[in-house]
Amino acid sequence: MTAAENVCYTLINVPMDSEPPSEISLKNDLEKGDVKLKTEALKKVIIMILNGEKLPGLLMTIIRFVLPLQDHTIKKLLLVFWEIVPKTTPDGRLLQEMILVCDAYRKDLQHPNEFIRGSTLRFLCKLKEAELLEPLMPAIRACLEHRHSYVRRNAVLAIYTIYRNFEHLIPDAPELIHDFLVNEKDASCKRNAFMMLIHADQDRALDYLSTCIDQVQTFGDILQLVIVELIYKVCHANPSERARFIRCIYNLLQSSSPAVKYEAAGTLVTLSSAPTAIKAAAQCYIDLIIKESDNNVKLIVLDRLIELKEHPSHERVLQDLVMDILRVLSTPDLEVRKKTLQLALDLVSSRNVEELVIVLKKEVIKTNNVTEHEDTDKYRQLLVRTLHSCSVRFPDMAANVIPVLMEFLSDNNEAAAADVLEFVREAIQRFDNLRPLIVEKMLEVFHAIKSVKIYRGALWILGEYCSTKEDIQSVMTEVRRSLGEIPIVESEIKKEAGELKPEEEVSVGPVQKLVTEMGTYATQSALSSSRPAKKEEDRPPLRGFLLDGDFFVAASLATTLTKIALRYVSLVQEKKKQNSFIAEAMLLMATILHLGKSSLPKKPITDDDVDRISLCLKVLSECSPLMNDIFNKECRQSLSHMLSAKLEEEKLSQKKESEKRNVTVQPDDPISFMQLTAKNEMSSKEDQFQLSLLAAMGNTQRKEAADPLASKLNKVTQLTGFSDPVYAEAYVHVNQYDIVLDVLVVNQTSDTLQNCTLELATLGDLKLVEKPSPLTLAPHDFANIKANVKVASTENGIIFGNIVYDVSGAASDRNCVVLSDIHIDIMDYIQPASCTDAEFRQMWAEFEWENKVTVNTNIIDLNEYLQHILKSTNMKCLTPEKALSGYCGFMAANLYARSIFGEDALANVSIEKPIHLGPEAPVTGHIRIRAKSQVIWLIFRALVPIKVF
Repeated sequence: MTAAENVCYTLINVPMDSEPPSEISLKNDLEKGDVKLKTEALKKVIIMILNGEKLPGLLMTIIRFVLPLQDHTIKKLLLVFWEIVPKTTPDGRLLQEMILVCDAYRKDLQHPNEFIRGSTLRFLCKLKEAELLEPLMPAIRACLEHRHSYVRRNAVLAIYTIYRNFEHLIPDAPELIHDFLVNEKDASCKRNAFMMLIHADQDRALDYLSTCIDQVQTFGDILQLVIVELIYKVCHANPSERARFIRCIYNLLQSSSPAVKYEAAGTLVTLSSAPTAIKAAAQCYIDLIIKESDNNVKLIVLDRLIELKEHPSHERVLQDLVMDILRVLSTPDLEVRKKTLQLALDLVSSRNVEELVIVLKKEVIKTNNVTEHEDTDKYRQLLVRTLHSCSVRFPDMAANVIPVLMEFLSDNNEAAAADVLEFVREAIQRFDNLRPLIVEKMLEVFHAIKSVKIYRGALWILGEYCSTKEDIQSVMTEVRRSLGEIPIVESEIKKEAGELKPEEEVSVGPVQKLVTEMGTYATQSALSSSRPAKKEEDRPPLRGFLLDGDFFVAASLATTLTKIALRYVSLVQEKKKQNSFIAEAMLLMATILHLGKSSLPKKPITDDDVDRISLCLKVLSECSPLMNDIFNKECRQSLSHMLSAKLEEEKLSQKKESEKRNVTVQPDDPISFMQLTAKNEMSSKEDQFQLSLLAAMGNTQRKEAADPLASKLNKVTQLTGFSDPVYAEAYVHVNQYDIVLDVLVVNQTSDTLQNCTLELATLGDLKLVEKPSPLTLAPHDFANIKANVKVASTENGIIFGNIVYDVSGAASDRNCVVLSDIHIDIMDYIQPASCTDAEFRQMWAEFEWENKVTVNTNIIDLNEYLQHILKSTNMKCLTPEKALSGYCGFMAANLYARSIFGEDALANVSIEKPIHLGPEAPVTGHIRIRAKSQVIWLIFRALVPIKVF
């Protein structure tokens, strides 16, 4: 092990461009310089020793000329110096000079300044030489009675570490600290003393806790946290002790400290599964979420509530708290609201669904009254979807929900209105009794709909589900009202010709006569009016859509008119009325066709829309029974099949989830004995405090895959060749936003390499956190150097660099070994994600970066190839299994993934099996990739051919 590998508690930044001073100049500064010069010289000595220099000649100089000084900065630096300086001879014996140092420690432990005493006690915690500590024990014990709490609490820590490392130096430490704890008043001192007893003598800690268990609520929060830890450890090791301490945990749920409440609730859940305990813990979590202002805290505590819900026996307890959970919706953060609504939806039952719907309806109405904000629209969308799910699961609620939601069809936010429309379509198909109510409400809001997409959907619903003569007449009236005066072309030309109201003051410029496409005359005038005409705003909605060139809505209108006309014919026996209604419908279609062919709209009508409207005109002119069946029966059956398949899929996914959560024990399952269980198999039986500490340090133990290639060795990158003077290889460990490079450096020469430095640089959105310190390598010695790299986005990252060093005794320039590049596998940042079909389509339309990759593979099965793509790209297939089942020689699937930085990647796979080439023919087709940012698009464009083919 090199000097640089020794344990060090202090990190000092070293300027890379500074030249190391000579030992003689340092000795001169330490002997004859003033306090400022000595301080600088001592800093340089510390840096050189950290870099691997020995400097044995300076030890006595520092003892003679620096140690007696009373300057506080010097004293702090000396503590660092004594920590890192070698204190033993090569054979392991303590240096004789250290006796003088020991005397200086003793004097500092009796110093009148409490800071010097306390910092010396902290330093003694780091000493590993029993011979140095033994003469100091009386002075350390005396510090337990010092007037200042800073000294006392550090004295407790010093005694604890000395007892743990060298028990023979202070065998009565637990008894001494127990007596100290009984008489101590300061909270921080009591906390340190109690923590020592937990780890050194748990029985004494329990005895002390038993004497003051009723006063626990009055203790400071730092002591309460340690008490929670002790109770957890005791009950974890000895479950029979639970009854003794569970009341204390209940009391700590009422603590004024949020941290204590959080830990107490977590401990209570692990100690007891009684409904009262779970309810108390859940209530505590909910209070924390509501009262804490930090959104990160809210999300963490919400995750704990979700974990509670995953346990089947706890779910019923949480169902009673749904209304309390909904109080969290007062938080403005969208992510918190999203998780809360999902949790409430998972917990909803027939007992509380009515109350849940009332709260959600109030929240929906509230979103109308607040100032428009991006998150307000998204929140409204979330509420609509939650109400949708409630109504599907509990049909009785639909009647209460629909009137409130129907008002949002006229909302400016198209996404929320589209969700409402989807909900209404499902409700009107499933619940026959609600159809009259939905049709009535739809007719009320129809004229106020602002979005053409919503307008099309509303037209379809009205055309499909208006079954009475009165409703059909109402639909026709609304369509006429929305279309305005007809024929449209003539009325628009008249409007353009300038028919004005007499009360407006008008000045007319030069008049020019024009001939239109139809051969009629139009007059064009330059008008200036005191009240400018608002022709754009005054247009009825449907007329406005058509003049803007959106004729897809016209095709939808033609289908709706055809359906209601055919239905009207079957309802009304009077031939005159039948003909009149059909003629009116045909007139509307003809005037739209006329408008589409004219030059008035901003964009002309497309051929597809012309074909659709012409087809509807032909159907109405013939009125055949076959067409009647297709328009009025087959369409509805298609919707019914789609909704049934969707419901079946949802039920299947819910069943899978419930199967995962239900812990079933088979008759032949092995019985686990805790004493015989391997550490990595204990899962819930593991010490939660230890697990959380490991997680915070990034050392969470993961089970290695059975395949040895999936182990750490698979991620080792060779950086230099075996014949280079310095051999180097790196293990790349990716942990979310951090990359840790553990570089092994081996000196393959017979020379001592000084100032051996690993110099790294990065390409892409990678940032080197700190430069590795230089070190000295003995002949054929080796060392491990760690470097941290921060990741800012999913851009392909490259780390490159070199190793530079000086050869001891050589007069040549610095030597350099260039390292191979390290390419960061960006797939570590791509995670499968899910979204709705509507969201996928919206993102697909918005994302501008697209790439089309031609499939080139030896795989002959379509499903096998799809699974291969999913595995290679870390994407999730959004297309339902039912849609992919069966075999027709062709497959289309949508894939979606998201990076940990929130960047989306979409893919559409269109593949086929060329049957004419025989059964062994490989799969052919295309993969289309779309992304919002160029970075992630470039990554997938480069990776898909490599990984998939």
